[in-house]
Amino acid sequence: MPNELNAPSLHSWIDIHPESDFPIQNLPFGVFETDERGPHLGVAIGGYVLDLYAASQFGFFQDLDELGDAQPKVFRRKSLNAFLRLGRPAWRAVRQRVSELLRHDEPRLRDNELAVRDCLLRQTEVRMLRPVKPANYTDFYSSIEHATNVGTMFRDPANALLPNWRHLPIGYHGRTSSIVASGTDIRRPNGQRKAPTEDAPTFGPSRQLDFELEMAFVVGTGTELGTTVSIDEAENHIFGLCLFNDWSARDLQSWEYVPLGPFLGKNFGSSMAPWVVTLDALEPFRIAGPTQEPQPLPYLSQSGAHNFDVHLEVALTPANGPETTISRANFGLMYWSMAQQLTHHASNGCNLEAGDLYASGTISGATPDSLGSMLELSWRGTRPVPLADGSERSFLLDGDTVTMRGYAEKDGVRIGFGEVSGTVLPAL
Repeated sequence: MPNELNAPSLHSWIDIHPESDFPIQNLPFGVFETDERGPHLGVAIGGYVLDLYAASQFGFFQDLDELGDAQPKVFRRKSLNAFLRLGRPAWRAVRQRVSELLRHDEPRLRDNELAVRDCLLRQTEVRMLRPVKPANYTDFYSSIEHATNVGTMFRDPANALLPNWRHLPIGYHGRTSSIVASGTDIRRPNGQRKAPTEDAPTFGPSRQLDFELEMAFVVGTGTELGTTVSIDEAENHIFGLCLFNDWSARDLQSWEYVPLGPFLGKNFGSSMAPWVVTLDALEPFRIAGPTQEPQPLPYLSQSGAHNFDVHLEVALTPANGPETTISRANFGLMYWSMAQQLTHHASNGCNLEAGDLYASGTISGATPDSLGSMLELSWRGTRPVPLADGSERSFLLDGDTVTMRGYAEKDGVRIGFGEVSGTVLPAL
């Protein structure tokens, strides 16, 4: 069924711009509200949101046995979590029905003027919310280019990667309460910082505020405590992916992270895009990841195409200034795949929960214009990045807005992720 819904020949009765992120082959899920309705679950199509709760009120899902007695209330929620807990058959059944309703030759919705008016809202007229309420959040460190760059800057360039890096997906558990919806302002954090030239630490606003270009996957199917997930079954637990910005205070981070890892330099804010693109929609864009040397241990060994060819970019917009694209990278370069990340995460019996969020870690490429953080782009502040207004940045200034975008494209079909953005506010 996923291959049928991804066919390039499919088109909708809704007029969709060729460069839109949201053709009928995509149909990502999110949560929105307006002054008059919501929060409701929705699906993006072109410049519109299909209100799933409103569609259920017109009976468009009433024959879907996969939903059981969950509808219509499952579509009237503040997050996708309850929908995710229904399981993969329900996700696929709803996506297939939405695809049918929006197909150019299907009259059920198209020819029902009242239903069209009630079910389809312009994206410019809704407020997008955080799509899931994650009970748990893990941030990985899975780009070999990023890990090598950081190791070169902060440790020994000849031994940039620590001995364990090529053997397992490195990660840490972060904080969920500070994961916010795209468009939410980010307050510059205070904390302890100590420059190499200073004798003692001081407390105050971060001087090295940074972004991290990441993708995150959302767990759809949970597990029981004490059980594991095989590498062959891992992707069955993944609902979809979204853009993610893991804001970082580098000066706070470098002072505090030894010996236990990230703390206040990370947990002040992470931004999540509003649309979650399903794995089913991304099937045509699978690619093989980089060759892994040495071969991972058997429980992490996999063959075939488990990475996804997603083009990513980061733009920086100063206050009252024009936007400048400062980085272009690709998610397909990640050394450790999502399946390997999830399998390793659960290998000790740690239980997974619907709505859990797993971020990729900073995504960087091998060229100077493909680095996924200011830390790398400015090489720890020694090579300031030029902007279109003539100014430069080593790290982020108050008033700067960071916007990340991503899309996959093949055979004339563009599957986009929308964008995730946030503006830096001064420290308190």
